[in-house]
Amino acid sequence: MSRIRWIVRKGVLPDNWLGRMMARRPRMVVAVALANKMARTIWAMMTREEDYRLA
Repeated sequence: MSRIRWIVRKGVLPDNWLGRMMARRPRMVVAVALANKMARTIWAMMTREEDYRLA
């Protein structure tokens, strides 16, 4: 939720995934979607024993 609050205060950036979600969905739904996305990323990194790569 801290990332969601930061986005709301600073302004929504429509050019990224989170900004597009904020424009379409309620805050709590976006927070759950973000947590789910992070959990999937972390799970994939752990199962493949890889480090995080910045895209």
